[in-house]
Amino acid sequence: MRHLLTAALLAATAISPALAADRPDQTAFRALYKELVETNTSHSIGDCTLAANRMAARLKAAGFADAELNVFVPEGLPLDGGLIATFAGSDAKKGAVMLLAHLDVVEARREDWTRDPFTLIEEGGYFYGRGTADDKAQAAIWTDTLVRLKASGAKPKRTLKMVLSCGEESMPRINNIRWLIEKHPEWIKADFALNEGGSGALKPDGSPLALGFQAGEKVTQNFQIEATNPGGHSSVPRPDNAITALATALARIGPYEFPIRFNEVTRGTFTALAGITPGPMGAAMKRLVANPDDKEADAIVSKDPRFHSMLRTTCVATLLEGGHAINALPQRARASVNCRMFPSDDPKDIQAQLERAIGDAPVKVTTLPPVNPVNPPPPLTDEVFGTATRIAAKHWPGVPIVPTMSTGATDGRFLIPAGIPTYGVPGAFSEPGTNAHGLNERISVKGLMAERDYLFDLVKAYAGVK
Repeated sequence: MRHLLTAALLAATAISPALAADRPDQTAFRALYKELVETNTSHSIGDCTLAANRMAARLKAAGFADAELNVFVPEGLPLDGGLIATFAGSDAKKGAVMLLAHLDVVEARREDWTRDPFTLIEEGGYFYGRGTADDKAQAAIWTDTLVRLKASGAKPKRTLKMVLSCGEESMPRINNIRWLIEKHPEWIKADFALNEGGSGALKPDGSPLALGFQAGEKVTQNFQIEATNPGGHSSVPRPDNAITALATALARIGPYEFPIRFNEVTRGTFTALAGITPGPMGAAMKRLVANPDDKEADAIVSKDPRFHSMLRTTCVATLLEGGHAINALPQRARASVNCRMFPSDDPKDIQAQLERAIGDAPVKVTTLPPVNPVNPPPPLTDEVFGTATRIAAKHWPGVPIVPTMSTGATDGRFLIPAGIPTYGVPGAFSEPGTNAHGLNERISVKGLMAERDYLFDLVKAYAGVK
């Protein structure tokens, strides 16, 4: 899942049209990217193993040895494979840098889309197709980076370890990263990982306002709200109806506001944005950082849904089920409530707050497994954050990098507790029309090429390649 830094003042604005002509290296990248996007890796009928093998074949053609390419397939799941490609460094004292991306994509039905979702189509300065943004853009960039480094004869000091996983998106048969941590942790040992999640914001004229550097993410936790009842014939209604009780509970959860929380990353986010955001929004951000209990400032900042989510835990009903017959009183009604917890919040406390919000509605609240790990944000060290900032200054002079916390979830939630700090690298810029996970997903051609150039230089800097 690719997460975006947005601001209320940033209206939908397209990045400039595509480059007039590709450089030779960009032409080669297009071919790799096309092959990846056009390999269906959705969970219903897709094949991550095929995508992994195709990327491995490109790396082998570039000069990687078989021993450096590990196409792994979890037991009993032949379509859910991934790829680990290793470019060994010369300094044994330095650990590896992981280049992480996921191959799988969410479902996409041809009848819903304007264009075939599994054909890469360039139109009006955009690439269209499922996964063009989330996350095959990054998977293609990482693979292409290793191809370019090998072709150039680069001699990295630090080992580069590319991991293309499967199962990051919702409803997977398996999550490769969790499987690797449990079964083969030595394969993915690294000092830190570069991941999806860092995305910047544009000014209304389409020029860059700020780059996003994602460090930390909210924690997913699901709860079940259930009402039960003896039921009976629908011709004889009774006051304690299970569906009505559930509806009452959900109507109370909907407007409930969890308290504002700040950590090092989000305090840095809103402090930085306050300095570059004009008008009442910027002023309100400044006030809120100084006083999280400032309700008036909260009301202004929280008009932007993503800012609202970044400031606090949020819970929303996502699934409903109730009744058993059209002519019978419901014996049971239940809802799934999906919470995205601020990393410092505890699932038990969130359940207690839900119960307080529900009040006297006759329902039961249950925490659903799994209880996901609550991770502190990884440190913004000079080695990681400082290097990204210095390289970005060469690509986008004068554009600040803003630390951000993802309101969604990535594979970083597994890697961080396993001892691998994981960061969403900058380079991409938010556009409302991207629509990752939705219909007609797209990405700016010019923006993708700029992101590729930046990440290539960033990886070289981390690896010590001159």
